[in-house]
Formats: sequence, structure tokens, C-alpha cells
Amino acid sequence: MLILLPPSETKRPGGASRALDLEALAMSELDPQRRAVVDALVQLSADADAAARVLKLGARQLADVEANRQLLTSPTRPAIERYTGVLYDALSVSTLEPASRRWLGAHVMIHSAPFGPVGALDAIPAYRLGAGTSLPGLPPMRRLWADAVTRSLARAAPTFVLDLRSEAYVALGPVPAEVPSAYVRVVSEGEDGAVRALNHFNKHAKGELVRRLAQERPRVRSARSLQAWARAAGVALRPVEGSTTWTLTIPAP
Repeated sequence: MLILLPPSETKRPGGASRALDLEALAMSELDPQRRAVVDALVQLSADADAAARVLKLGARQLADVEANRQLLTSPTRPAIERYTGVLYDALSVSTLEPASRRWLGAHVMIHSAPFGPVGALDAIPAYRLGAGTSLPGLPPMRRLWADAVTRSLARAAPTFVLDLRSEAYVALGPVPAEVPSAYVRVVSEGEDGAVRALNHFNKHAKGELVRRLAQERPRVRSARSLQAWARAAGVALRPVEGSTTWTLTIPAP
């Protein structure tokens, strides 16, 4: 099973002294797109005012422009440690045992705007770039990434994909139709029986789900085996009939 996670706008600073090595990232066939985006982002960030306009940053966020300017030389961290925010706080990778961390490295990719999907343990620097940003000199992110990422996912040939990305990042690389997959929506069911989609708790629930999977490390190779694990684990993760969408139901907040 391959799990696809979204990135987070917030990042943990610092890291190891080694700089970004694009050739060492997973899915090396995406190197042309990665280099194009990284070069454009670094070039844009040489002009702080222009970068702030394009990236829609306020005066208190100008440190993000500097992070982009130093993208090729700044310290790196494993991607699963780089991101912070609700999903990654719930996953809490720093509190997982080594076997769980290795499992994440083998089964999780994080889909970023500058690098495309990267392995959970791939080393990346801090940066600021969202899925909806158009960089000067490049086509829109969707046109730049979507077909290339979909081809890479097809080439990787996972037996099953658990897609926990936001819709904005799904658009940057849909799972190919021939690959069995489940796109997860988090919902709550109130005492009145009404089912409601969630926002903040959506991210938290996804982080908790990945943490649980990393701790238990089930052998999931299909929708059926994922459903069997969820049922045994007491996780309300179920397919929607006639669709590749699944719902993860949590108690009403």
C-alpha cells in the first residue's frame, strides 16, 4: 500500500547541514519538473517584494521568501519531520518507534508543490509554495505536474493507494485509473444521524489514521484487506458504494 499525504503550509525550520539533493528524491523521473520549479522559485525570491506579491505573503511572512531564496543551500530534514500543523501534529512522528518510522518510509509519500510526491524520509528544506501558485515563466502547477505525477504513480505500480491528499493536491497528480485506490473524506455523524464533512478535524483524523497504521503495520494490498484491518481495529473507514471514495467517520466534535 502507498499512502499519499498533503503537505502543510507550516514547516519546522533547520535540519541537517546537507543541502537539497533533487536526484536523491523518490520518483527520480520527476527531476525535470522539480528543477524547473525550484529554479523559478529561487529566482523569484531574489526580489523579496515580487516574491511576496506572487506568494501572497504579508509583512510577517517575509522569512518564507528568504527560505525560498536559500532553497538549494539550506539545511534539510526528512519530509515527515519537516511539516507541522494539525495532520502532522496528530501523526507525531517523533514519538513513534523506529519500526514505525521505517514503515512510514516504505509506505508514505507527501505531495509537495515544489518537489511533487517525495518519500516520507526524503530530505527536503523549508520552503513556501502552495498548489495554487503560478510562478513567473512556468505554466500553472496543475499543467506542470499532473500528467507527470500520474505517470510516475503508474510506473511505481502500488497494489493499492490510500489517498489522503486535499483536492488541490489531487489535481497536481491524480491516481491513475488502473491503480486501485481509496480517496478518503472525513465525516462526523451526530446524534441526529446527520453526516457532516469536517475541516480542522479532517486533518487531525487523517494524522491519527496514519499513526495507527504505522504502529500496527498491517499488510494491506487491496481495498478488501484495508477494510478488514479497519474493521478489526475499530476504525470507521468504509468505501462508498460505486465509488473510489471512502469515508472515515469520527464522533461529532
